[in-house]
Amino acid sequence: MDRIFTAFAHRIASWSGQPAAFILAVLVILGWIVTGPIFHYSDTWQLIINTGTTIVTFLMVFLIQNAQNRDSSAIQAKMDELIRAMSTARNEFIGIEHLTEAELEQIKSVLEKECGDNETHRQSIERLIERR
Repeated sequence: MDRIFTAFAHRIASWSGQPAAFILAVLVILGWIVTGPIFHYSDTWQLIINTGTTIVTFLMVFLIQNAQNRDSSAIQAKMDELIRAMSTARNEFIGIEHLTEAELEQIKSVLEKECGDNETHRQSIERLIERR
């Protein structure tokens, strides 16, 4: 079941990000607008688009979240492997994505202090920009 949902979610998420999906959505909206006078802009006519968009949005939230979770996990695994493979890297950083926001902020603060003051950061960024 997990593989089937993953494959389905991947296909839908990939397709929904394409221009054709956007064009299809615009065409559906235009079709709905054109039918307004036919149905005398009735409550049922309005309910159709409201219900349709609500259902599509509700389902897409789960599919997009699934795709983002997989992407995030894959990136995290790749980063963990890079940390593990580098002899100078600190293995303690593997798995820090499970820490609380406050703990992550604390680690970030310590790392920034280790890198030097704000002037050092500014100069490093300027050098990077100059290389482009």
